[in-house]
Amino acid sequence: MSKTFAYIIILIATILIVINGFKLDFEQLFEGDSLIGLIGITASLCTIVIMLIFLTSKKIEDKVSRK
Repeated sequence: MSKTFAYIIILIATILIVINGFKLDFEQLFEGDSLIGLIGITASLCTIVIMLIFLTSKKIEDKVSRK
């Protein structure tokens, strides 16, 4: 998996956070479409964290291989 692919995944996850944010109804946050929106936002945030960990590991790998 390349760094470019990771950045594309982060961009898609960010777009999905915005889209799912529009589904939220703060009066009934844990019911219906709001619950689906919350699950989507949580999954997208997890994806971003995983991709950031991947990018950090790639940076470490590059530094170790240079020595």
